[in-house]
Amino acid sequence: MQASVLTEVLLPLALAFVMFGMGLTLTIGDFTRLLKAPKAVLTGFIGQIVLLPLLALGLCFVFGLPDYIAVGVMILAACPGGTTSNLISHIAKANLALSVSLTAISTIACVFTTPFIIQFAIDYFVKENAPEFSIIQTVTGLVGVSILPVIIGMTIRRFNTTFATKTENFFRQFSMYFMLLMIVGVLVSERNNLASSLEAAFLVCLTLNLSSVLLGLLLAKVSKLAFKDSLTLAIEIGVQNAALAMLICITFLNAPDYAIAPGVYGIAMYIGPALLAVWAKRKNKREQEVQKASKKGQPVKLVQ
Repeated sequence: MQASVLTEVLLPLALAFVMFGMGLTLTIGDFTRLLKAPKAVLTGFIGQIVLLPLLALGLCFVFGLPDYIAVGVMILAACPGGTTSNLISHIAKANLALSVSLTAISTIACVFTTPFIIQFAIDYFVKENAPEFSIIQTVTGLVGVSILPVIIGMTIRRFNTTFATKTENFFRQFSMYFMLLMIVGVLVSERNNLASSLEAAFLVCLTLNLSSVLLGLLLAKVSKLAFKDSLTLAIEIGVQNAALAMLICITFLNAPDYAIAPGVYGIAMYIGPALLAVWAKRKNKREQEVQKASKKGQPVKLVQ
């Protein structure tokens, strides 16, 4: 997939449009929530920005991945959660406010941390024919496709809340379809490489997803957070902005084979949160039954 109007213009514009939609859902309060719930936000932030890339690096070693899969996994782990994590948090009845705050804060942080993780991954894993990479250009590009659209969206929401509320569902659907189209495009264009690496890519992506969900639960337990916050951290750390990772690979690095891992992860990343949501639903149901029995004066059975 050579550089073209699609890779250089249309894909960045489409992602900027998605980030603009995310901005329409944000307020200043989503950023200042750190002051109100510092422990939950800081725990999630450290898990996503620091521990997730380290987890991804460890899995790259364990699976002995080809360089283009390993770099793709590292780029993916360096990206924030995106709007998908907020949607899943809503469905799972997690702490949506915390989810939105973590997404907002990690999106800003990743603009500056992601380029250095990419540089490390390329230097470490790619032995020859490494793509040209500029940290400054990547930071500038990420600001252009993520931070500026988010700021514009937040500004519009500030002065026209009605418009932001009415268009929220449209942008959420656009984000989903855009990511699906990118996944299909990457998998089709890289079908030759995919044929030889699908098993390795899927296994490492599934393992990363399940491990990152467990990482979120573990961090929440260590920090003694509420159950809803635990769900939120597990989802935020387990769901990455695969569309942004694919855009970085295709447009910024001009290396579409690196986008195979983010493309596969875009499908696999729903498995961990789905299992988590089922477990949370059963847990909540059992707790409700216990509460009802307690109110009626019936013996309460402890749930294992």
